[in-house]
Amino acid sequence: MTTLTPSPRAPIDLETPLGRVEQQLSDLQAALRGDDVHALESAATGLHRALASAVDQFRVAARKGAVPRSMRARLAVAGARVAAQREALARATASLDQAIEVLLPSQAATYQASGVASRPTSRGALVA
Repeated sequence: MTTLTPSPRAPIDLETPLGRVEQQLSDLQAALRGDDVHALESAATGLHRALASAVDQFRVAARKGAVPRSMRARLAVAGARVAAQREALARATASLDQAIEVLLPSQAATYQASGVASRPTSRGALVA
C-alpha cells in the first residue's frame, strides 16, 4: 500500500478534515440529545477518528508554516466544543451517581462503555 504525501509546494487541505470534525461534533451533540446508545457510540467513534485525522493534517501543515489563522481559530473552537461536551457529560454522570447513591447507598455503580450500569452481586441480605 502506497502512502501519498503532499509535495512541498502543494497546499495542504485543512478544510476537509476540520469540516469532518465540526460535522462529527454536531452529530455527537444530536446523539447526546437522543436516546440511542448506538448512535452515541457511533458519533463518539466518528469524532475520535475525525480529530485524529485533523490533528495529523494540522501537524503536517504546521511544520510547513501553512496553517492560516482562520483554521487555527476554527480548530480552537472545535476543541472548546469537545471540552464543553466532556464537562457536560461529567456533570451528568456525577448527578446520576449521586442519585444512585441516594436510592441505593450500599451499592456502587460501575459504568461500562455501553452505558449500562452494573452492580456487584451481594452475598448479604437485602435490608428494606
